[in-house]
Amino acid sequence: MARFSPGFIDDLKAQADIVLVVQDVVTLKQAGSTYKGLCPFHREKTPSFHVNRDKGFFHCFGCATGGDVVKFVELHEKLSFPEAVQVLAQRFGLRVPESDDPERDGEAVAEREALLKVHELADEYFRAQLRAAAGTGARRYLEARDLAPETVERLALGYAPPGGGLTRHLQDRGQPIELLLKSGLVSRRDGGRPYDRFRNRLMIPIARETGSVIAFGGRALAADQEPKYLNSPETPLYAKGRTLYGLHLTRQAVREAGYAVLVEGYFDLAQLVQAGVKPVVATCGTALTERHVRLLRRFCSRTLLSFDPDSAGEGAAARSGELLLAHGFQVNVVQLPPGDDPDGYVRGHGGEAYRERLRTSRPYLEDVLDRASAERDLSRAQERRALLDRMKPVAQAIRDPVLRDDFLDRVEHRAQVPEGMFRAEVREGATPNRSAVRSDIRTAQTALLPAEKGLIWAMMHRTAAAQSVLSGLEPADLEGLQTTRILSAARSLATVPAEGAPETLRERLDEEDAELVRTIEQESVAAAGVEDCGIELRKRRYDREREALQEAIDRRQRDGSPDALSEIDALWARKKDLLQRIEELAG
Repeated sequence: MARFSPGFIDDLKAQADIVLVVQDVVTLKQAGSTYKGLCPFHREKTPSFHVNRDKGFFHCFGCATGGDVVKFVELHEKLSFPEAVQVLAQRFGLRVPESDDPERDGEAVAEREALLKVHELADEYFRAQLRAAAGTGARRYLEARDLAPETVERLALGYAPPGGGLTRHLQDRGQPIELLLKSGLVSRRDGGRPYDRFRNRLMIPIARETGSVIAFGGRALAADQEPKYLNSPETPLYAKGRTLYGLHLTRQAVREAGYAVLVEGYFDLAQLVQAGVKPVVATCGTALTERHVRLLRRFCSRTLLSFDPDSAGEGAAARSGELLLAHGFQVNVVQLPPGDDPDGYVRGHGGEAYRERLRTSRPYLEDVLDRASAERDLSRAQERRALLDRMKPVAQAIRDPVLRDDFLDRVEHRAQVPEGMFRAEVREGATPNRSAVRSDIRTAQTALLPAEKGLIWAMMHRTAAAQSVLSGLEPADLEGLQTTRILSAARSLATVPAEGAPETLRERLDEEDAELVRTIEQESVAAAGVEDCGIELRKRRYDREREALQEAIDRRQRDGSPDALSEIDALWARKKDLLQRIEELAG
């Protein structure tokens, strides 16, 4: 049986969003900080199956089945633990390191635990040094950066003295020098005496989203000190490409807001947190990576990029925007005056002014097209060609078919090219992983409702009837479905002639969705009648709204105040109206 290297399972659970995995087979509805639905492991009519994204586990109060994301895949797919790990790793793009040496595995686990202890001791040491007389200069620096003592304490900032001292401190507490060298906190040149990696620096602890310190960033305090920022090297605990700074402090705020403000620097994050802009995270001195994006996707589906407004920042925003779009994020760009980063802007204009910048942030697709157009003389054919080449990877990254369709139209208009020309180039230029797409299609098909499959099948074979049903549905009727993107695109074609609508739909879908449509189209009969499909989707929406109203009524009843009682009457009236509509559908 395959054994997995220590730490890999923790990384897998951090990257694999349990809500996304469970939603493949269960229709989930958010209820406070958790999600709930009908249990897939026993028959029930009232949802008792709960999923906690923040803690990464599921539990059914009806049959007592529960566990983490790996356990869910094991139970539902009837796989062994190694097989479930392989399935999740493939889905979330992780390479699986394997080991067949139990003794070595045990040593590695012990080493990781020891490294966590070293970082815990170092964190305490640096914080104590900042409070001591030796940290006077560092405290003055923080005051000059307009950071209040409460913010310093919340971020757990510290100080590394110029003469060192950390190595001796850790050795006095029984930590062996070999472990200290492996932690990256201590260095050694050519076999000489060990010395502290961080000296005369403001120390910024970097933690996992769970709160354990795994690395440090050090800001130089002397004018001639290089580099200005020095980070821990990569270790068995720390990889900068999969760690988002500050997420352990802000993840709940990100989840509640539904978005994250993404910044580049430690002090950008510090100023925003101090100003009350809570849903913010930062990269650790590196470009945004796929692992960063998958980690962030566990907490939100929208990002506001707030990078420096210089050429480097604009380039970083462009690269980050494409990557985020490819993972289904809604992306906006925060516009700051030239020369201002988030840190400087908040210090100069205040938190409320920055929040207004967030409110007026521009959609990334508008921003990237406008910037690329402004850089070119579009009266020249060569420059129009260059604009199309620049916009092609952006268009290919867009997962939402309606959004992509609108973007393609705007690019063609801006570049003054014939309608459909750029659309064809984008479609031909896509090179998806066919085997991965087919694997995802097989997984997705098992989770589709008959109403979803029936409507898609009808769109291909009974197009006019499907258009009629879809035109009678509202966007809310399609929420929470595996095929929301497909059906939303199909619904937007209500006025397109029936004979051309199927092909137009295929053109507007990405390869994965188009492959799913082709698979359903090839089935010999529909999964359900097209009229019944529309009724079922509307009924599911009404059921969701009825449950939400009942939960609101229950909360007000527990409150018991006069205001709550008057609100209950209004809620009951809405529920009565909803029940009447449900009865009308059933009749």
